[in-house]
Amino acid sequence: MSSPVPEVWKIDFYTGDDGSFPVRAWLDTVPQDVRGKVLARIELLRTGGPTLDYPYTSQIEGKLREARLRVGKTRYRVLYFFDEDRTAILLHGFTKATAAVEESDKKIGRARMASHESRLAARTGQKTAPRTPAKENKRR
Repeated sequence: MSSPVPEVWKIDFYTGDDGSFPVRAWLDTVPQDVRGKVLARIELLRTGGPTLDYPYTSQIEGKLREARLRVGKTRYRVLYFFDEDRTAILLHGFTKATAAVEESDKKIGRARMASHESRLAARTGQKTAPRTPAKENKRR
C-alpha cells in the first residue's frame, strides 16, 4: 500500500505592470548568506501551504500574510497571499527593525494583491468583488 503523496503548492513572484519582479529585486539587495535562508523560508510554503504558521509565517490582515525570518537583530519579511489558483504570490520583500509591520509595507502588499487578483480575474473571465479598505471594516 503506497502512502499518500503530500500536497505541493505553487509559488510565484508578483509581476509589476512594467514586467518587474519586486521581490526578486529586493532579494538581490539582501546579503548572500541571508538570501538562501529567506529562500528556504519561502520554500516552506510549497509544502506547508496556507496552513504553515508561526514562527515561519503569520497573518497580517485578511489573506495577506508574511513569511518571517530573523537573523541577529534584523527581521526579513516577504508579504504574500494564496490566490484562487492555489499559488502563493510573493508580493513585497523588506527588512525591518521594529516588531510591527509598517502601514506603508502593508499598503504595498494590499495594492499588489489587488492588482494580481484583478489580472487573474480578467484572465479567467471572473468578476472581482470590490475591496473594502481594512480601516472601513472596523466597527464605527
